[in-house]
Amino acid sequence: MSKQFKFEIISPEKIIYSSEPNEVVIPSYEGYMTILYDHSALITFLRPGVIEVKGSETKKYFIEEGTVEFSNNKMLILTNTAINIKELNKGKIDKMIELNEKMLKEEDINDKKKFILSHKVEVLRMINQ
Repeated sequence: MSKQFKFEIISPEKIIYSSEPNEVVIPSYEGYMTILYDHSALITFLRPGVIEVKGSETKKYFIEEGTVEFSNNKMLILTNTAINIKELNKGKIDKMIELNEKMLKEEDINDKKKFILSHKVEVLRMINQ
């Protein structure tokens, strides 16, 4: 049986989610990473994507950006935006895609912002299927 570790998603206003999962999959800039019990210490940045928390049940959160710290079997995600996938309906996702596509068309957009917005749109379309 897999061992569990402490896990929290925190925004500046509140603790969004807290549990003791067996596994967490995160969308880092290096690619999707799976974190298990006794993973080596890690600090990384998140790109837009889906965090998948696997324990007695699986929870999925859409995240726009954030940072991750894993040390001594404690994982902390700091972010401004983490939305439970179950709270996203087609209409809400369509509006989010429309807004991000509009921002992508701005003339003064830099490459970093274009990269992030493109990932948001791609992930939101995947969720919307």
